Amino acid sequence: MQTSGSSRPASQPRTIVILGSTGSIGTQAIDVVDGAPHLFEVVALSAGGGNLELLARQAVHTRAAAVGIAEGDPGRLRDLINDAAREAGLGQYRPEIIAGPDASTTIAAVKADVVLNGITGSIGLAPTLAALESGATLALANKESLIVGGSLVKSAAADGQIVPVDSEHSAIAQCLRSGTAAEVDKLILTASGGPFRGRTREELFAVTPEEALAHPTWDMGLMVTTNSASLVNKGLEVIEAHLLFDIPLDRIDVVVHPQSVIHSMVQFVDGSTIAQASPPDMRLPIALGLGWPDRVPGAATPCDWTRAASWTFEPLDSAAFPAVRLAKDAARQGSTYPAVFNAANEEAVMAFHAGHIRFTSIVDTIEAVLSEHSGSSGLTVGSVLDAEKWARARTHERLAVSSL
Repeated sequence: MQTSGSSRPASQPRTIVILGSTGSIGTQAIDVVDGAPHLFEVVALSAGGGNLELLARQAVHTRAAAVGIAEGDPGRLRDLINDAAREAGLGQYRPEIIAGPDASTTIAAVKADVVLNGITGSIGLAPTLAALESGATLALANKESLIVGGSLVKSAAADGQIVPVDSEHSAIAQCLRSGTAAEVDKLILTASGGPFRGRTREELFAVTPEEALAHPTWDMGLMVTTNSASLVNKGLEVIEAHLLFDIPLDRIDVVVHPQSVIHSMVQFVDGSTIAQASPPDMRLPIALGLGWPDRVPGAATPCDWTRAASWTFEPLDSAAFPAVRLAKDAARQGSTYPAVFNAANEEAVMAFHAGHIRFTSIVDTIEAVLSEHSGSSGLTVGSVLDAEKWARARTHERLAVSSL
């Protein structure tokens, strides 16, 4: 993979746009920038608008020239920025403020070397396409935009323009440096197993939302953490790996690795397997996404090889966690099936957290909605949006008659 975007002299910092700046990926990205100010400069931020105070502090801290919010009062954001600027002794710092549902798409088109898409959910599709259209390198943490956009996103991207930020796909990208495409036999994605590793389907029936959010390794938002508990997230990552690396689905495996130190592996045709290892810390793949193909010194703490450690690997229990199989089926169907998979899951997850359905009903609902979908004759932004709208409505209809 090679970086695309503008050809900035090596002596100058790369300019960075961060989408979803107040979320887990965005806040850690700012940590990475803070640790390497000679390498990176933030020029624009966007967020959903649920935490205007944090966004204002981030804007002042980074001196971003433009700030976007999808929801919320732009006047209040301006006041908060002014207050934060006075506290920081900045005086007349007045960034451009862009508000409205398309704010992240507008911010994604700001001229920059790298756009980090850290938005959660398929709402990241339009910003992903805007970033690619701008010519910037797209550091992609928003897997859903690639999954639902499929060929739309791939056709919009120049060779090497997308750099993965998910820890698993970042690991694969690093491992692929060890051989040619023709030498790759399999991609092996690791999964922590989430909080319910080892439980049977029957034991999963009565788990609570609080238990689903108690991930043993990663600190993530509600949707991603729940997806990790159901292994829907791993299913989405299989589709993402298939699209990113052009490897057939039957050559992508999932193995459970509770310690989350091996982030993924590539098996080569001669029997060699190359693995990427590091303690679970998203700052490492974020730093690689911002700096690719170069590594950022000190981005994260390495493994301590002077201490004894044991790593274990277990096969995936597809009976208890059928989401990976279901995701592969949706990817084989292609068209708008992955979009339906993702949209039905998002609605079912929210229903679970609202106390309307059981944990096991999340994946059951996805499967039922997928079985009713007829696909689309062509993949366009419109067909993706239509499929998502249908899937969300159909999920609500099914859940209205399927309660606890």
